[in-house]
Amino acid sequence: MSKKRASDNISLTAFDDLFGAPSEGEQIVEVALKELHEFQNHPFRVLDDEKMYETVASVKEQGIIVPGIVRPRKEGGYEIIAGHRRKRAAELAGLKTMPVYIREYSDELATRLMVDTNIQREDILPSEKAHAYRMKYDQIKSPGVKGNSLDELGNAAGESGKTVQRYLWLSNLIDGLMELVDTRKIGMAQGIDLSFLSEQEQIWVLNAIGELKCSMSMAQSARIKELSKNAELTEIAIKLILTETKPKHKKFVLKAEKIADYFPEDMSDEDIEETIIGLLEEWKSKRN
Repeated sequence: MSKKRASDNISLTAFDDLFGAPSEGEQIVEVALKELHEFQNHPFRVLDDEKMYETVASVKEQGIIVPGIVRPRKEGGYEIIAGHRRKRAAELAGLKTMPVYIREYSDELATRLMVDTNIQREDILPSEKAHAYRMKYDQIKSPGVKGNSLDELGNAAGESGKTVQRYLWLSNLIDGLMELVDTRKIGMAQGIDLSFLSEQEQIWVLNAIGELKCSMSMAQSARIKELSKNAELTEIAIKLILTETKPKHKKFVLKAEKIADYFPEDMSDEDIEETIIGLLEEWKSKRN
């Protein structure tokens, strides 16, 4: 008998925690791929990338080991809750069916499980996480659904309520600006600032960045946000802010070995820093 790995226990526990262990007598059903449909407004991209083709190779060799989770659709067929990438791998591997558990889930529970099974991935884009948290948040805020805190929303990904709130703000970005965040052409902080702008103001910003071929600092996005808040933001103001010369900050690193002889060995880094700053302030005052 092969020795069971610790990682096997971890993955099984995570799966069972999310979906519940299969009930006694629950059957794994082979369902035709054409009967399996994407979750409505599924926020996670399924790409034919290197990882996908690694999955395809595994499927060709071993088949699909972990069944997907689906629920019946009123219009026929089944909606995938967990298993979008597995379905695509099965298609690329030339399979016609896929093993699944068929379960009856409410919209609220189905959305929560769909988000939680994907949001833990390491390669998730900011836009995917933002839209996923928005879907989950909107669902629990629906009439008749008992509300959860933002901290509870982030539990599946090990994130705080504050982090969830930042992604909820980010979900208000127009697609063009969201793509700039995904491609790291502007930072998350700048994206969050811009998320407070109206749709028309965001379009102005997007057009200005494209026209000027510029980046955006946190100071610039903060100023744009402030002008918008005060109803003073215009296209011209945005361009003026983005074309301002950014101050160049000097970066200087003082190596510890170069100053070690000037301080006692038991002196803390904080005390050394404070002493150096004090001496520099004294030198500056003498120069003036």
